[in-house]
Amino acid sequence: MRVDLAGKVALITGAAQRVGRVIALELAEQGVSILVHYNSAEQSIVRKTLHEIRTHGVAAYAVQADLSRAEGVESLLTTAVARFDRLDIVVNNASVFQARDFLDLSLADWDLTMAVNLRAPFLITQRAARIMAENPIPGGVIINICDAGVDGPWEKYPHHGISKSALWMLTQVSALSLGPDIRVNAIVPGPVMKTAGRGVTDEEWTKIGQRSVLRKTGSAEDVARAVVYLCGEDHITGALLHVNAGEHLR
Repeated sequence: MRVDLAGKVALITGAAQRVGRVIALELAEQGVSILVHYNSAEQSIVRKTLHEIRTHGVAAYAVQADLSRAEGVESLLTTAVARFDRLDIVVNNASVFQARDFLDLSLADWDLTMAVNLRAPFLITQRAARIMAENPIPGGVIINICDAGVDGPWEKYPHHGISKSALWMLTQVSALSLGPDIRVNAIVPGPVMKTAGRGVTDEEWTKIGQRSVLRKTGSAEDVARAVVYLCGEDHITGALLHVNAGEHLR
């Protein structure tokens, strides 16, 4: 059965900019109020995102939190309850993305990546599940944003790939543990947005797209529509949805 999302509340980590922002706007268009999490985004960017969300006639608030710290995660969920008194949707989107050679990988690099990419989603899922149990109609949906690390070793991003592979396992364990009231799914985006600061040219971006089965790159909107789909379909849990033009088949 298709779920009507209007009137629901979503917490999206890393939602001030890039893919997280587009997910927030897509959910807002469905009538979902949004708690925008950010860490280091500039205030002007945060304010602009909030304004864009509110143009859809829904409530939107922002909260700064460092997800590498357990205290940051706790403050984020506490704010969610204080602002909305309910929680229906969580999108664990925030991520640390460091390129490292395996032998150059430091303990600090490892700890930061695991804290943000894996421990934070675990803590958020655990706390969110308890909040969702108190909803007027108990239940909700949690979506974890994974990536190519789910599909195999990623030589240039070893610790990142490991963290995302583990996040997929967390998705499955959570889906099994939190059903039937709470559904938990994961999405693997392909190349949908150039990485900030990497200086990828348009020609290089086109070549990246040619590696996929459909021979094209995607957009953040592709990922956002997938999020809305998984939020609205009440017969899907423990699923991994590739939104990558078949890149994983290569």
